[in-house]
Amino acid sequence: MGIAASEFDEAYEDVEVEEDAEKLCCAIMTQPIRSLEIREPVCASPETAVRGVAETMNNARVGCVLVMEGERLIGIFTERDILKKVVGQLDLDSPIKTIMTPSPETVGIDDGIAYALNKMHIGGYRHIPVLDGQGRPVGVVSMRDIVKFIVSLFPAAVLNVPPEPGLTARGLHGG
Repeated sequence: MGIAASEFDEAYEDVEVEEDAEKLCCAIMTQPIRSLEIREPVCASPETAVRGVAETMNNARVGCVLVMEGERLIGIFTERDILKKVVGQLDLDSPIKTIMTPSPETVGIDDGIAYALNKMHIGGYRHIPVLDGQGRPVGVVSMRDIVKFIVSLFPAAVLNVPPEPGLTARGLHGG
């Protein structure tokens, strides 16, 4: 038989939740994109065949490729493009420029995480290119990067979640 939580314990838990929410909100609103662990962009030229770009994405384990003309970003090609524009609709030897999303939305390395989240939410994107001060791509922010950032703020709370929903620490110990 477990011991019931006191009113003090319940009140304390509410304060912790409020503090955690404030910490999350503050971090997302104040931290720049450079605070995230973003990967270097994987790039391709506009003439690269869709097949080659898909293989590159798979080998690099990334969800998008930036399409470049020299050092200038001209488009983005994502795993969604493969599903919506390629499968059963396009020859895999077609150049990527025929189905890339041209002139993608971007963010700057010193823009806020909240700004990137806003653009991703409004546009329905899961990836958004990150540019340096000279307008060159230095990375791609993905939803996975933002989730990783949130987990880093509360590692114990997230990583110690019970293995099944609804299972409490007391439930793990037979209480």
